[in-house]
Amino acid sequence: MDKGHSHALRPRRCMCGEGRAAMPSRPRPPDLHTIQTNHESKKEGVRWTMTLGSATPETEERAVRGGGNGDGDGDGGGGGETARCVAVAVEEACCGCAQLVVGPPNPMMARYVYAFVFLATNMLAWTLRDFGHPVLAELRRLRGCQGASYCLGAEGVLRVSLGCFLFFFVMFASTARTRKTHDRRNSWHSEWWPAKIVLWMGFTVVPFFLPSVLIQLYGKVAHFGAGAFLVIQLVSVTRFIGWLNDCCRSEANLKRCHMQVQVVSIAAYVGSILGVVLMYVWYAPRPSCKLNILFITVTLFLVQLMAGVSLISKVKAGYLAPGLMGVYIVFLCWTAIRSEPHTEICNKKAEVATSADWVNIASFVIAVIVIVTATFATGIDSKCLQFKKAESEQPEDDDVPYGFGFFHFVFAMGAMYFAMLFVGWNANQTMEKWTIDVGWASTWVRVVNEWLAAIVYIWMVIAPIVWKGRQVGSSPECT
Repeated sequence: MDKGHSHALRPRRCMCGEGRAAMPSRPRPPDLHTIQTNHESKKEGVRWTMTLGSATPETEERAVRGGGNGDGDGDGGGGGETARCVAVAVEEACCGCAQLVVGPPNPMMARYVYAFVFLATNMLAWTLRDFGHPVLAELRRLRGCQGASYCLGAEGVLRVSLGCFLFFFVMFASTARTRKTHDRRNSWHSEWWPAKIVLWMGFTVVPFFLPSVLIQLYGKVAHFGAGAFLVIQLVSVTRFIGWLNDCCRSEANLKRCHMQVQVVSIAAYVGSILGVVLMYVWYAPRPSCKLNILFITVTLFLVQLMAGVSLISKVKAGYLAPGLMGVYIVFLCWTAIRSEPHTEICNKKAEVATSADWVNIASFVIAVIVIVTATFATGIDSKCLQFKKAESEQPEDDDVPYGFGFFHFVFAMGAMYFAMLFVGWNANQTMEKWTIDVGWASTWVRVVNEWLAAIVYIWMVIAPIVWKGRQVGSSPECT
């Protein structure tokens, strides 16, 4: 092997992040070489060099002179500059992909890969539920269903969900309490993708060989896991709204954000009231719709209660937090009523949806995206369940950017959650195609989630006063 070929086979460190302006003038180290593919163009007589992962002065000069002849007599100025910019952009993209595969651990990029795995699992569960009956009917372990379509579809969803839960639970157990980036578990969380893909595929296949009794037992346990996911999610949302409110009301941002806060608060409050009015029109068109009237009226009461508690002189929570929470619980009430069976006479929008397939399909796609996004956003908020303020603890440079164990735990609970949505929180009912989270069980779960969200918010705004009063009352120095 000659010298040139031996150089081409040497491993090369990806030189990402270097300034573009300095690239033509700064020479590369002599021991770093580029994999080059040379192509002789007989028609133009120009020698082109395609560089992967590097741009040397010689190759950039060839790119600039690409518009002319082999001697560089052509102008090619604009085209050469564009070619150089494209080469640099390709270099940076290649370096980013290379760092994900063979570079140092990148936990920030890894979370998107896990989200994609979770999305793929959701799509697989939906496919088996709506279109997998012929395949599922051939499995010996599913013959206990006696060919019932709802049983086959529900069990298919539960088996896929069980595999997803096992995968993320193993990841949770193996990465819990990871604190520093130099920990080996950081490498396991952010790398080893071929091994983890094989692990995920194995956990996805194994549940299809389990008896139906175990799957039905998992379906009962999944109710509690999905409930835990909803609690974590609403605490995370409430905590984010509280953080945003405190940030806007801080001394540094109070004067600068005063007008914006007032506008957003008024818009949120008006939007929540408008949402209540529309729900009365759409879902309570006649006095006989007593249950929907009850849901909407309680929601209106909770909106007023949260606003009133926040404006108490001792609380002083401002206008922004109750306005955003009002929009949130109105949204939860709307999703609860939307989850009612389509045969319900009080649900006018359901009649319209059943008559247009594209509406069902669009709603289904949006719902799946919301599931994945909510799981992802909740998983990276590892501090949402930390009720103690650790103001004295400052993050260090080698701290992990988010809690790996909590991230995987949320995804494990999310696996149970999407299973309940696909079967309508009831494994014994028939789900129509392109539907998600439909049924009376789904309705009541979301209603309780709405009420619990309001209770959590009210407690979070009055808890400091309650604890402060207890501390003052127990202090011997208090007169």
